Amino acid sequence: MLLFFTLGLLIHFVFFASIFDIYFTSPLVHGMTPQFTPLPPPARRLVLFVADGLRADALYELDENGTSRAPFIRNIIMHEGSWGISHTRVPTESRPGHVALIAGFYEDVSAVAKGWKENPVEFDSLFNESKYTWSWGSPDILPMFAKGASGDHVYTYSYDAKREDFGAQDATKLDTWVFDNVKDFFHHARNNQSLFSKINEEKIVFFLHLLGIDTNGHAHRPSSRDYKDNIKKVDDGVKEIVSMFNHFYGNDGKTTFIFTSDHGMTDWGSHGAGHPSETLTPLVTWGAGIKYPQRVSAQQFDDAFLKEWRLENWKRLDVNQGILPVDYLNNTDLFKAESMFTNAVQILEQFKVKMTQKKEVTLPFLFTPFKLLSDSKQFNILRKARSYIKHRKFDEVVSLCKELIHLALKGLSYYHTYDRFFLGVNVVIGFVGWISYASLLIIKSHSNLIKGVSKEVKKPSHLLPCSFVAIGILVAFFLLIQACPWKYYVYGLLPVPIWYAVLREFQVIQDLVASVLTYPLSHFVGYLLAFTLGIEVLVLSFFYRYMLTAGLTAFAAWPFLTRLWTRAKMTSLSWTFFSLLLAVFPLMPVVGRKPDISLVMGAGLLVLLLSLCVVTSLMKRKDSFIKEELLVHLLQVLSTVLSMYVVYSTQSSLLRKQGLPLMNQIISWATLASSLVVPLLSSPVLFQRLFSILLSLMSTYLLLSTGYEALFPLVLSFLMFVWINIEQETLQQSGVCCKQKLTSIQFSYNTDITQFRQLYLDDIRRAFFLVFFLVTAFFGTGNIASINSFDLASVYCFLTVFSPFMMGALMMWKILIPFVLVMCAFEAVQLTTQLSSKSLFLIVLVISDIMALHFFFLVKDYGSWLDIGTRQLLACTAWLFMYISASPNRLWMLTDPGLDLNLLHAIRACISHYVIVMSMTIFLVFLNGLAQLLTTKKLRLCGKPKSHFM
Repeated sequence: MLLFFTLGLLIHFVFFASIFDIYFTSPLVHGMTPQFTPLPPPARRLVLFVADGLRADALYELDENGTSRAPFIRNIIMHEGSWGISHTRVPTESRPGHVALIAGFYEDVSAVAKGWKENPVEFDSLFNESKYTWSWGSPDILPMFAKGASGDHVYTYSYDAKREDFGAQDATKLDTWVFDNVKDFFHHARNNQSLFSKINEEKIVFFLHLLGIDTNGHAHRPSSRDYKDNIKKVDDGVKEIVSMFNHFYGNDGKTTFIFTSDHGMTDWGSHGAGHPSETLTPLVTWGAGIKYPQRVSAQQFDDAFLKEWRLENWKRLDVNQGILPVDYLNNTDLFKAESMFTNAVQILEQFKVKMTQKKEVTLPFLFTPFKLLSDSKQFNILRKARSYIKHRKFDEVVSLCKELIHLALKGLSYYHTYDRFFLGVNVVIGFVGWISYASLLIIKSHSNLIKGVSKEVKKPSHLLPCSFVAIGILVAFFLLIQACPWKYYVYGLLPVPIWYAVLREFQVIQDLVASVLTYPLSHFVGYLLAFTLGIEVLVLSFFYRYMLTAGLTAFAAWPFLTRLWTRAKMTSLSWTFFSLLLAVFPLMPVVGRKPDISLVMGAGLLVLLLSLCVVTSLMKRKDSFIKEELLVHLLQVLSTVLSMYVVYSTQSSLLRKQGLPLMNQIISWATLASSLVVPLLSSPVLFQRLFSILLSLMSTYLLLSTGYEALFPLVLSFLMFVWINIEQETLQQSGVCCKQKLTSIQFSYNTDITQFRQLYLDDIRRAFFLVFFLVTAFFGTGNIASINSFDLASVYCFLTVFSPFMMGALMMWKILIPFVLVMCAFEAVQLTTQLSSKSLFLIVLVISDIMALHFFFLVKDYGSWLDIGTRQLLACTAWLFMYISASPNRLWMLTDPGLDLNLLHAIRACISHYVIVMSMTIFLVFLNGLAQLLTTKKLRLCGKPKSHFM
């Protein structure tokens, strides 16, 4: 059995990784022939302002007095430059956002897992292609572009990472630091001949990364005065920097300015997903090579922003990634036509390289070319475009080049996903085989379903293993002659041994069919429909949280549909009450809620009240362990009180902008560290140990809560306590075993396997209940399939200085705490119903894998941005810079962005759902071990550790 679980874990890791190899492969194409525009650029230098976390509406809208909070930028829009909205792309995070802006392409969505520290793939960037780049700002953003640059021409100036404190007194100082250091830099350049000569070169970039707005948005929300005042500070700073540049360069008219943002922010101060407040960011450009404002009488857009912002008379130019935004450019029609032609040739070159790469590794008789863009059609379009340029038909050139770009992008998508069907089929075959084998193992080793059906034992045949060896050799040879990557061998060969193991159990399959045929057809169909309905409810709950409410409501009615109501009225009523109470939480808002510390305090008071009841009952006992157990519970009560104090005082301190008190931070980390140790000191008696686990974990959960979610573990735990009781009642009702007193049952580290019984049909329901409770624990207070469900305020009791991995780990532990409570309760259910954890785990595994298979089929990478719930973040600044200041022979870099628009369509949430289900399956092994540790181990305050037995 140990070997089975080890192999199962490895197989699930393969299935887990498959989704990334199928849908999350890098779109970059290398080896293109450089293309260039034969006309000189109008600018010598670019100044790029990126206001991190700035929403488009926050910049463009007027305040309550009818005035702009960014008067300088608004004056640019009306008198000097062009403006619009850039539609950003998921994940709306700083790292991928800046890669899109500065490198001109989008990586696969999994790049967000690299956080803000590393470059997952090698790529070129605007900075690398410049003669010199000077950048100022966050230490989390600037180094990623300097690290991969060739030579030492990219210079970075960053402040200390400790300045990125969400509890700081004034986050605008981050932006003030940037502006002051830029001024000092130019002042120093006047007295440094070497530096002076460098900043007067052509093709240079100045990058100002402004993090204050993002920091204030996280700490105080975008609707706060802090966020809005920060925008005013940035506007003033930009005004001063622009004036300084114009004065330094003598108003030579060779500087282009771009002001934009990497992503927006939700009303509740988060980003990462596809809400319009996150994806709509401002884009304002002015200076050399940029069109002046265009007055219009009417504009057609699908939103009402123009009227809200009172900008309906100034032409708005929204941008799309990968295609040259000619509407922004102030140059001759010849220049625009030549630039569009170069853009089209770049993307076509990418298409050719991708097609050649795929053709070289595919057998000739299996290769199917992209028919919409044949060699002859490419030649005709290019020839016709050149002819139009020669005859000065520039509008026709632009139209023809857009058609070529569209076809080339479709072709790129075609070849990028060329192997997707082959890989998907192999994974599905392996998945179905694994589910079949696990089901057969349950029936064969853990149930009485087929016993007595067949007594005939056939000798094993050598034909079956020889056939599968031959199949494996053929698959390996097929992959070898096509020079496939090593991962293809894993996905192609994995189904072979899995299905061999399935067909080895052919006798079990025959016996199973014979056994099923003995059941009444109506019963069989009824059970099948009930199981299918349960699976579908679980799957739908990932999309619609109210399905959890529907499921819990059905759970509440369950005792009344059976004989449980007549046998245990109080237990049945308790089950119904807490099921309905828990059903309320999925109906609560997932995100957007404002912090409500009073609810956290209320949850803490309920914990103290429950603790008082337990302590009172302990004091009435007269056994020898009373002092030790009483001390443990008093320690947990103290921990709860301290947690409530830390939450309240931290909130007060942050509101006064005094930061996180050091003592509060120490108490928080100490509480977290002790939460998994203190329960081991309590009695191993079933309910006492479970209650001790609840108290310890609740102390940590209170510290990580900001509102109503603090009540969720309490209600969940009450339902788990009732579940333990009601499962014992159902077991006694079925006559499987006699009822034991729960007060006399103890968790045992060494379990007597002779007490285990075989599985019955009702045990499938128990396993389903476990999966449903786990999903409820996961989505009960928030949908973490969406990145912006996380609220950074949850970790402010532990740290306020920006640390993505530490903050992510703390929020992940907050998510896992309800999981642990459910798994500990399930340990008790197994103990009281005399079930082997291995047998029930196999059923849970099958249910989870069926759900994962659902999500695998539901994954899509097409459809509108709104339908998919995702976004596109522009690399238009890279295009603009290449237009205004890049050397003509550098334009090859921009062949990368064209691939991204149609090739990397945002993936449906099903991918995250698939990952969640697969992670749940893998994590169950870990959680099961943690639950066993918490429930069975016993530490003594004095003396050696001691294990308790039943």
